Amino acid sequence: MRRTAALGAAGTLVTGTLLAGAIAATPASAGEHHQPGSAEARGVKTAAARAAKKGIDWQNCPADWGLKAPVQCGYVTVPVDYAKPNGRTIKLAVDRATSTGSKQERQGSLVYNPGGPGGSGMKFPNRITTKNPLWAKTAKAYDFVGFDPRGVGHSAAISCVDPQEFVKAPKADPVPDSEADKRAQRKLAKEYADGCAERSGALLPYMTTPNTARDLDVIRAALGDKKLNYLGVSYGTYLGAVYGTLFPDHVRRMLVDSVVNPSRQNIWYQANLDQDLAFETRWGDWEKWVAKNDAAYHLGNTPEKVQAAWAKLRATAKKQPIGGVVGPAELTAFFQNAPYYDSMWATVAQVWSAYAAGDDKPLIENAGPHLKDTAGNIAAENGNAVYTAVECNDAKWPTSWQTWDRDNTRVNRRAPFMTWSNAWMNLPCATWPAKQHTPVNVTTGKGLPSVLIVQSTRDAATPYPGAVELHKRFAGSRLITERGAGSHGVTGLVNPCINDRVDAYFVDGKIDSADVTCAPHATPTPGKQTATAAAKGASDLPVAP
Repeated sequence: MRRTAALGAAGTLVTGTLLAGAIAATPASAGEHHQPGSAEARGVKTAAARAAKKGIDWQNCPADWGLKAPVQCGYVTVPVDYAKPNGRTIKLAVDRATSTGSKQERQGSLVYNPGGPGGSGMKFPNRITTKNPLWAKTAKAYDFVGFDPRGVGHSAAISCVDPQEFVKAPKADPVPDSEADKRAQRKLAKEYADGCAERSGALLPYMTTPNTARDLDVIRAALGDKKLNYLGVSYGTYLGAVYGTLFPDHVRRMLVDSVVNPSRQNIWYQANLDQDLAFETRWGDWEKWVAKNDAAYHLGNTPEKVQAAWAKLRATAKKQPIGGVVGPAELTAFFQNAPYYDSMWATVAQVWSAYAAGDDKPLIENAGPHLKDTAGNIAAENGNAVYTAVECNDAKWPTSWQTWDRDNTRVNRRAPFMTWSNAWMNLPCATWPAKQHTPVNVTTGKGLPSVLIVQSTRDAATPYPGAVELHKRFAGSRLITERGAGSHGVTGLVNPCINDRVDAYFVDGKIDSADVTCAPHATPTPGKQTATAAAKGASDLPVAP
């Protein structure tokens, strides 16, 4: 799942919406049911048949999309409301890089979702064009296809606040000192929810995971594939789980990596509380690593000393924002990269080490706002808007502040690093202006093939029990566990025990006869880059799902 800074701590993104105006009447069954005879089920068939007939008019990508040839771009038209397939429509942006193998080797398209909700998959075809060695064998068999889900990027983007307001800093400290602080954050959350209705009302009720799964089936048809080959990471695993439930006989191969627990009781309120605890565990892993490498970073030679240094840094930024823009909220937003991805361990430590040595520039560059990056700010706000809309619409959230206050106060005692930031980010769901639905009951449907599940045991964003739960629900699935590791998104890392099985699954359809446990990938080593180089490297990384 995507984690960005809390409302009181950071902002969101905007672009002109293709569907503006007040909230339309919410469909009675949007996202709740997909029975064979339902209006939505009939609507998907209608939309998919049209898409299959029309196909995709592949062209060179628009220059401002940042996607160079041989990547090609196009659009797929989908209904806003699948119960009314002849009603309003939107266009979804898709792109592809064609397979590198022979005609005989090609097996269709591999469609990717990186997470979120709110993540764009449009960079996925670059794994072919840049000749990524981890994906070279799979690239011979498939066109790599990315897409912007409904509401994201070039697909009728939604918005909840002005992008420049979203990124302004410093924001309020997400950790409340008083009831007045909590009231201020509650006010911000209510204003944010109202802004979503005002700026994106016409599409807002239809921003659900089931509708995105339906969109995925229309994309499949437009690509000319009778069955879907799919790779989903983070939230993309939940999208895959819902797709597999709604369209089990449309799946050819599906790999899900770093899995959201699909239980109805988990989506989405409990998922975020569980995530807070997992982040605290992984934060501790990183502190141990920093302490072990104190000769490189000089931040403390024990985890306790590193934690004390973090508390001191946070207190300093609270008293006087670093560079006038980096307060505790901005620090949390940047430092959370470390528990997310161990590929960021060295970068975050180097930026912090530079600050401790008297150079605050890397920290300001990484954690501070980039007010002149208009496109980046629009993308950031849009991603946050979609995240909020989908999670708020997908499930019923507590409306009582007492419930939120009780639960987050309790979790914060054990997991202070992320809990309140996470709470404020999700609090708009307590006063959400659109209908909240009952999540899909993820289960094995007739025709669903073996799904491959990949998960590290110490993942912060999607805790390990989620993979176990999906494994139980998808009969015949196989679980590959990376023991003792915790990076989010496992299939993009070098670990032959996993990489070889991914290739075997996608290329040959082979799957182990039993679940597999792999040793962890290599532990990061301290980087030799300068602090300035570290800052640049961090800014080039993708947004966390």
